[in-house]
Amino acid sequence: MKVETVKKNICINRIVTQKTEKIVLEEDAIIPDIKPDILKPISTSGNVCIYKKEVTDGKIKLEGNIAVYLIYLADSDKDNIRGINTNIDFKEVIECKDALDGMSVNEKITIKSIECKVLNGRKVNLIIELEAEVTIYANEVLDIVNDVQNVQDIQEIRKNVKFNSVVGSNSTKTYAKETIKIDTGDNLAEILRVDVSIINKDTKMSYNKILAKADADVKIMYLTEDNRMRNVEEKIPIMGFVEMQNISENDICDTKYTMKNILVKPNSEEEHSIYVEIELEVSCNAIKEEQIEILEDLYSPSMNLDFNSRNIITMVNKKNKSDVYEVREKMQIQELAGEKIRDIRITPNINSVSTSRGKIKYDGEIRADFLITSNNQTTIESITKTIPIMYVMDYDEVTENSRIDTNVEIAMQDFVIEDSEVTLNINLNFEVSQYNQINMNVIEDVNINEETCSENPYSMTIYFVKEGDTLWKIAKKYKSTVDDIIRLNEIENPENIDVGMQLFIPKYVCAKSN
Repeated sequence: MKVETVKKNICINRIVTQKTEKIVLEEDAIIPDIKPDILKPISTSGNVCIYKKEVTDGKIKLEGNIAVYLIYLADSDKDNIRGINTNIDFKEVIECKDALDGMSVNEKITIKSIECKVLNGRKVNLIIELEAEVTIYANEVLDIVNDVQNVQDIQEIRKNVKFNSVVGSNSTKTYAKETIKIDTGDNLAEILRVDVSIINKDTKMSYNKILAKADADVKIMYLTEDNRMRNVEEKIPIMGFVEMQNISENDICDTKYTMKNILVKPNSEEEHSIYVEIELEVSCNAIKEEQIEILEDLYSPSMNLDFNSRNIITMVNKKNKSDVYEVREKMQIQELAGEKIRDIRITPNINSVSTSRGKIKYDGEIRADFLITSNNQTTIESITKTIPIMYVMDYDEVTENSRIDTNVEIAMQDFVIEDSEVTLNINLNFEVSQYNQINMNVIEDVNINEETCSENPYSMTIYFVKEGDTLWKIAKKYKSTVDDIIRLNEIENPENIDVGMQLFIPKYVCAKSN
């Protein structure tokens, strides 16, 4: 006899593994012939581009490049400050035993440091330390048994479960393009540094589409023909439509912007402008909260049922929240006396994250790199100061067991300089995604095992309760029912049976089907 079952289709977002890996890149860079020799490096920075990522069995493959900008003191009386730009390609394989072909990966790669060593006047050695945080997840479709219809005496344990199911995942390619104007009095000689960050992210869900909007905050430092260091900043709008079937406004959408390529090109001298083009991939993973009733366990007293059950780990109670951490700091920089600040670069670093009920605690530091020159730019140096981050975010849904994913971006930065005192006004935007993990035991199919079905020679068993026993376990083992055991033994509280308690257990006859 075939067991007739009713099945329900669910799609779960399963976090397979999370891993942090240190990546070290090393490469030599040549000073172009048209530039003077390098005397010493002053400042290094870079932008990370990822143009390929892939999950295979046991491995994560990442390919991309680092656009490195080096500002240096030239070994020349005429040209004191110069710069070079070089692209360092990388192909990195991260070992991950739980990874399987076809799974998805969410990566966050941060430049921790760039060290520059002068080999000779025409060559430098660059060592870049990257931190790669990778999360592998699998969107898995399951057909689970929700009901058994043609077994009359079926015994079941049912449970109502809330979990986060997957609406869909998709991505699109878009571009941020802009011609950035510079001062008409500036004749651009070369670009010294480019910093790009993605800020002001926003998503809107409509019928089968996700509108992703953000800004590319582009800061460019350039050198003029008359040897002046100048800065220009522009926010370039980003917009992309991601196709997503069955998306609704109540769903949660995780949106990620990955820079794949950056093109920065000065226009003709007469135009006084710089063309910037950024290629981006906008990827969206949409989930919703769902509640279902699942069968956790079953048996029949009159026939032997075999079933395949499976324990799955999935997400629940996923919430996204953003908050602003304000930093107001005054610091004395004695080196500023009689000097001029040409640029300040702010880099936030989170060193540790801990959770308690309703709170997330962050510890880290803000690194402030000051580029200082004399008024006539005959000298230049870089000075680094740090500001501690001790920030506690209130987050009602967070518990000690919550999983936290945090992205920190600079929402605002302003500086007031008076003699050797600098007042920093910085707003850091914390974008936080939290979720919990739950274990669900689901049944995938049910069959009658007729080979093991034999007549039961005894109609009653006397059993003494052991440690860890429940009425369900006892009834299932001896082909009885929980209700019959309760009734025969006059048990008042089925949830509380004592070790050593004597139970009379009635049995059924296991019959073979025709």
